[in-house]
Amino acid sequence: MTLTASFAVSMLVLIVLGFTALLASDVLKAESSGWRDYTERAAQTEELRVRLKERHAEIFADPASPIAGNPEGDVTLVQFFDYNCSYCRAAAPIVRQAKDADAGLKLVYKEFPILGSGSRFAAQAALASRKQDKYEEFHSALMGHSGAINESSTLDIAERVGLDVHQLQRDIQDPVVMAAVERNLALGLDLRITGTPSFFVGDEIVRGLVDLQAMQGFIAEARRQVGE
Repeated sequence: MTLTASFAVSMLVLIVLGFTALLASDVLKAESSGWRDYTERAAQTEELRVRLKERHAEIFADPASPIAGNPEGDVTLVQFFDYNCSYCRAAAPIVRQAKDADAGLKLVYKEFPILGSGSRFAAQAALASRKQDKYEEFHSALMGHSGAINESSTLDIAERVGLDVHQLQRDIQDPVVMAAVERNLALGLDLRITGTPSFFVGDEIVRGLVDLQAMQGFIAEARRQVGE
């Protein structure tokens, strides 16, 4: 082997060794980063479970939160939602189908207006409609609206479903109604809810839109845990 060829081979070996060392370093960094992400997620999950226990009654049994389905159901599904959230609108028929198909399911509505003043007005209006025994009908109509939800559209929808709009406007300003919305917002903040829809079923949180099969799977798992 000539001197030039020997030098070339040596350089190739050094390059390969250097690349191997660099690759190993990258792998170690990736593993370290992955482990760190895993431990952070595990810590966040454990923290959420603690908060769920601490605020269980506020989540699942607040009398200011409307309910549907079976009030004595063995499984409770809690939904945090905003009327201007397109994913919440898409989730509404899925939640309704899950409720209608399950005689043992209790549904709890958590008004969670995070998308502006129109959402807050609609949330207060929805809670105020309970005084006229129209919550579920009004809620469904708000969720079925295709445009922006604001004060004007909310009152139009209220009139369409047969609410006394003048009474509703008075009841919207009821401090009890306003306080209920504020409690929901504070509760969601404490539970690290940053988007809608968000669901609680059993001891689990489900973030975002899921299909009916997945929703029923979460409910079935919660029921299994209740039976243990």
